[in-house]
Amino acid sequence: MSTYRYIKFFGELGIDDVPLVGGKNASLGEMYRALAPAGVRIPNGFATTADAYRFMLDQAQAWDPLHAALDGIDADDVADLARRGKQAREIVYGAGLPSALQQEILDAYGRLRAEYGDGLSLAVRSSATAEDLPTASFAGQQDTFLNVHGEQSLLDACRRCFASLFTDRAIHYRIDQGFDHFRIALSIGVMKMVRSDLASSGVMFTLDTESGFRDVVFITGAYGLGENVVQGAVDPDEFYVHKPSFRAGHRAVLRRALGDKHLKMIYAEGRTREATRNVPTAQADRERFCIDDADVLTLADYAIRIEDHYSGKAGSDRPMDIEWARDGLDGQLYIVQARPETVASQKHGTVLESYRLTGSGPVLARGRSVGSRIAAGRARVITGVAQLPDFRPGEVLVSDTTTPDWEPVMKQAAAIVTNRGGRTCHAAIVARELGIPAVIGAGDATERVPDGTEVTVSCAEGDQGRVYQGLLEFAVDRTDLAGLPRPQTGIMINLGNPDLAFKTSFLPNDGVGLARMEFIVNDAIKAHPLALLHPEKVSDPAERAQIDRLMHGYSDGAAYFIERLSEGVATIAAAFWPKPVIVRMSDFKSNEYASLIGGRDFEPIEANPMIGFRGASRYAHPAYAEGFALECAAMKRVREDMGLGNVVLMIPFVRRIAEADAVLAAMAERGLRRGDNGLKVYAMCEIPNNVMLIDAFAQRFDGFSIGSNDLTQLTLGVDRDSEIVAFDYDERDEGVKEMIRLAVAGCRRNGIHSGLCGQAPSDYPEMAEFLVELGIDSISLNPDSVLATTRHVLHVETRLAAHAPANPAETRRPEVIR
Repeated sequence: MSTYRYIKFFGELGIDDVPLVGGKNASLGEMYRALAPAGVRIPNGFATTADAYRFMLDQAQAWDPLHAALDGIDADDVADLARRGKQAREIVYGAGLPSALQQEILDAYGRLRAEYGDGLSLAVRSSATAEDLPTASFAGQQDTFLNVHGEQSLLDACRRCFASLFTDRAIHYRIDQGFDHFRIALSIGVMKMVRSDLASSGVMFTLDTESGFRDVVFITGAYGLGENVVQGAVDPDEFYVHKPSFRAGHRAVLRRALGDKHLKMIYAEGRTREATRNVPTAQADRERFCIDDADVLTLADYAIRIEDHYSGKAGSDRPMDIEWARDGLDGQLYIVQARPETVASQKHGTVLESYRLTGSGPVLARGRSVGSRIAAGRARVITGVAQLPDFRPGEVLVSDTTTPDWEPVMKQAAAIVTNRGGRTCHAAIVARELGIPAVIGAGDATERVPDGTEVTVSCAEGDQGRVYQGLLEFAVDRTDLAGLPRPQTGIMINLGNPDLAFKTSFLPNDGVGLARMEFIVNDAIKAHPLALLHPEKVSDPAERAQIDRLMHGYSDGAAYFIERLSEGVATIAAAFWPKPVIVRMSDFKSNEYASLIGGRDFEPIEANPMIGFRGASRYAHPAYAEGFALECAAMKRVREDMGLGNVVLMIPFVRRIAEADAVLAAMAERGLRRGDNGLKVYAMCEIPNNVMLIDAFAQRFDGFSIGSNDLTQLTLGVDRDSEIVAFDYDERDEGVKEMIRLAVAGCRRNGIHSGLCGQAPSDYPEMAEFLVELGIDSISLNPDSVLATTRHVLHVETRLAAHAPANPAETRRPEVIR
């Protein structure tokens, strides 16, 4: 039991002590007491209580002056807010610390010095007693003081912390949230300073902050003190870890993105929060990740343990927002703060909202998208605090970065655009909380977006957010999913862009029927696989230089290709886990491969690439065997190392039985033997020979996915790329439909899966009806047509059921793969 009246050490605190020491300190105490013994590293420290704050103001008779300063305040009047806030801070700071409180603080400081040594430096953090609630985060509203040394510096930092309860941003936030200024107290947390100024730090969440997808840990980090990450002064490194596969014992980073990290915050001489400075990050450090994979996995382990603990305490799922830091002196990773995530996790209901840009215009700036909405308005470029009063409601705020002091203006913005910052920075956090789109880390947006210009900010196109010139048209689709039944026919999704995977997974679906590998190769890898393996054979010096830049930080081109491809595929697989995700091996044509960096030196020139050197014909051929080996290595890594066994592999354009055997043998040689570790291998059914010899093909594959686009062109003899004969291309032709009917019947006869992943059922409702009547197992659709086609399929199934025999057909939905 504590011998102090106004002090509690972390070991004496728990999450139920929020009224006593605020959310931040209660959480630190909870973790120090419950999780530190299990291996989660938490710095020790102590907290002043809410009674200490009230005792201080009682002794100074400061309550009446505070009421005079704050009663009747107009939070939307920036000038009035600034004047009254300054007055309130001066009252609290001037109250001083009563001697009894001073003595307890200094005595507790002595105990920490005895534990950590006389070289101990302190972090002095504020913790409001209504802070970090599940429905409201007071993050960043009060002040923090770092690298505090000595008794007098500690006491002064405590006075400044108490006064920061009345920063302009904190006053405004409390009014917005409906909190009474005088029913909130402030607790001060005093803890061992983690010397991240000598190493790195960042923020992590136990969900994806943009989509609310809960099966990942999202980690951001940069060099130096964490304020640069939180305030958006740098573009941080980003990492994802898939929680279900991690829990199953697989240790792999799901995906990563290298941030610019051009600045590093370190300490300057001084006693206050302002005693820090930014210095340029060394170029070599900018070009590498601030933590390695082992660190990422350690942090993920900490995050999962913290989430599990708090979920158990809450009796329900509790996503968390966590700050971490590495100590450059002892090399250890520490958790320095954890609180419930308060935006994505609070989204409830079954209404699916989807924004679509229907207009087009010049792109003025690009950056990382926050949220998935679109907004338009007049751009207001703000380069300093003095310009904030010029901002008008409904404008688009364009700035270098933002700080908590800007929140009264940010609340009125239609959208936010910043030059700097990552997806866990201040601007991003506030934008999510306000439900407005933000484009973060746009580089030179303040120069490229003219002040006063009408713009459209779109975050509905994946990870990259765009600022378009002009007020473009866009649509908002709202769908109530409550009570929407699932059809017997599996409704799967066509998806090639990993950036859209988490968001798309919320559509009602039965998995991914077609994940296009070539999209990932083109977008994330950019170079021809053989050019990566043999850069010396690339004839163009400029392309060789591009390949060198791509491979920077990797041991060789093979490592680059395997990691980039595996992480792209794994992201899609993780988003839909444990539903099946059918990944089609690369289906570039020779002219498309040639357009990749270095590709012209490895590809033939063909008169008709559409029916040339593509698909299965490449995989066992000496001209591409090395490239296929890289694809196999990446898929083996996804399934075995990363633990995503829901991946089904699919071979495109298999012309002949002998070709199927050669490809399957090549896969087996590279560790992908059909049946091993539950591996299923499908084939595209897109050549008439696949249908005519379906019984023989069925002995070699676990399923067929009918590619109606190629099957139509080869059945009708029409080049689908030719505009001249486009009038003859029609998936609804009776000959094409007969091919599809025979394929579905052949799959059923042989007990293998039948699916279709072409455009026809999306474009033509009668084709969807035809497929359901055939009894096809699944239809795979583009995301924008999933809901409409699902409703149509349900209507058809209902009609068929009304005329069906007494025994209804068994469900044909694709199985979950575990």
